[in-house]
Amino acid sequence: MKYPKEYLDEIKTRLKVSTVVSKSVTLKKRGKEYVGLSPFKNEKTPSFTVNDEKEFYHCFATSEHGNIFDFVMKTQNFKFGEAVKHLAQLAGMQPYMFSKQDEEREKKWKEYLSIYSQYVDFYHEELLKNEVLSNARDYLKNRSLGKEEVKKFKIGYIEKNPNFFDKLKKEFSEQALVESGLFYLDEKKKIYLERFRGRLIFPINNISGQPIALGGRIIEKLDYLAKYINSPETSFFKKGSNLYNLDLARKLSNKLDHIYLVEGYMDVVGLSKNGIENAVANLGTSLTDKQILTLNQFFDDIIICFDGDESGYKAALRAAENSIKELRPEKQISFLFLPDKEDPDSYVNKNGKDNFVDFTKQRKLSIHQFIFSHYKKQTGNNPSSMAIFEKKLKEIANTIKDDLIKKYVLEYFLEKIAELTPHLNQNKKKFYVKKTKTLDSTKKHFNESKSLTGVELKEFSLLYLIMNNLALLQANIHLIENIKLFTEVNKQILELIIQKLKSSEQINVESLNLDKQLLDKINKFAPIKHILKNKTENAHEIIELLEDISRDLMNYDLEFRIQELESKFSRDMSETTFNELKELKKKQNIN
Repeated sequence: MKYPKEYLDEIKTRLKVSTVVSKSVTLKKRGKEYVGLSPFKNEKTPSFTVNDEKEFYHCFATSEHGNIFDFVMKTQNFKFGEAVKHLAQLAGMQPYMFSKQDEEREKKWKEYLSIYSQYVDFYHEELLKNEVLSNARDYLKNRSLGKEEVKKFKIGYIEKNPNFFDKLKKEFSEQALVESGLFYLDEKKKIYLERFRGRLIFPINNISGQPIALGGRIIEKLDYLAKYINSPETSFFKKGSNLYNLDLARKLSNKLDHIYLVEGYMDVVGLSKNGIENAVANLGTSLTDKQILTLNQFFDDIIICFDGDESGYKAALRAAENSIKELRPEKQISFLFLPDKEDPDSYVNKNGKDNFVDFTKQRKLSIHQFIFSHYKKQTGNNPSSMAIFEKKLKEIANTIKDDLIKKYVLEYFLEKIAELTPHLNQNKKKFYVKKTKTLDSTKKHFNESKSLTGVELKEFSLLYLIMNNLALLQANIHLIENIKLFTEVNKQILELIIQKLKSSEQINVESLNLDKQLLDKINKFAPIKHILKNKTENAHEIIELLEDISRDLMNYDLEFRIQELESKFSRDMSETTFNELKELKKKQNIN
């Protein structure tokens, strides 16, 4: 029994060739392809290539060539059925259960594809060649669309009184034609009518580029008719499982790491005309888990860009709340909000590709940033409203399936809430610096030091302590060897001191030959000098003070690194970045 083609296509949709091959072969990116050592022959120079765009691998050493099914069969000695089961599991799909109806379903599938193929081809050619259809051509011209776009997307037009049903009836049954969703019975007139009459039609293709449904746009201003309609769902077409233009856009995944998700067919076509071909459209429904997972197979960043009006914003919010649960390491979901009354098609036509790309870089928001920003605007400055705000964000974060991402997003929400309520979080400082009470009390006596940073003051205290205890530290040089300073000139001084101490010579401050102005500055502003009175002879207390300052500087370093990683993680949401961030915060808590 054959596996249905749509089931095999679904596996190929979910799995890149490079994803499957990389399980057993180390691959490196080289242009549009990946290269690695052949799994079919021992070699030192890579001759094995993988092309995700064309969905094949090729070994130049052995001439082995094929798709993901071929690769698994040849490398793991699987039969075809075993390879399908293995790959279906890898793709997160249920194993296919054969039944007596499978053969009939396969027959219907071929019939369904044939109906749509003939239908799309006929009305596409009509639009290109039939001079009578000037109204449709004028509409496309007014939308700045020419023959190139019509041909690329195979756009067609169905006149008001078509009669293609009778032609198709010669080859297919009435039942099959009705089940396709292209026709319906007018109960009064007892005739079959075409669902998309009087509309431009946009073929919705499966991943293999075969038409399985249509989107239709009315070109006349008729208030009693919907502007856009889609094919009804059938056993072969589910709106929530498909995306317009995915068959073409996915081929760009080797070149680009991001994809625009827009609302309408015209947005996709308009962006493509202006050189932005990495765009798909959902099909008039809310964004689904399946659509997110499909796009994640090909792209690392999904940029949701809906119309710049109230309905577009509401649609974006629904998309954010529905899709955040599918957020995964190494993947991003972002949102781009256009100016009011603009859609992607109108914006790119007015401003061009470069402006649109720049606008994206400057204005896009990560999904968690958008959600926080939205609910913040809805929140009043009172305990009850803040409590509802926090509860809502926790509920949204808890829907995320990946535990690591869930933890980070929840932490992001809570930290942002803490910033809104500083009076409740006085113990939480932006920069964690463990200070002794004595140091805190002395800082007020140094009004002149206000222009200096906390880090500089700490470094001055460290250098002052070292320079006044050179003999002690020559015997305990390990205490200062690994201390990290941030200010370049202070760093150079410490390196000089360590070098001198290691020489085993008796040294003093004068022998260091330091710049007098710099030395005066250290002596003047080092806060610690005021607590060293009567303790300069106590080696134990000197070492304790040194360790305290070293620990403080280490925490500065940790905080700076944590900030950098938090900024990075807000962009890439990668597991690697998160794990590194987690380890640094663990060290911070220990210190």
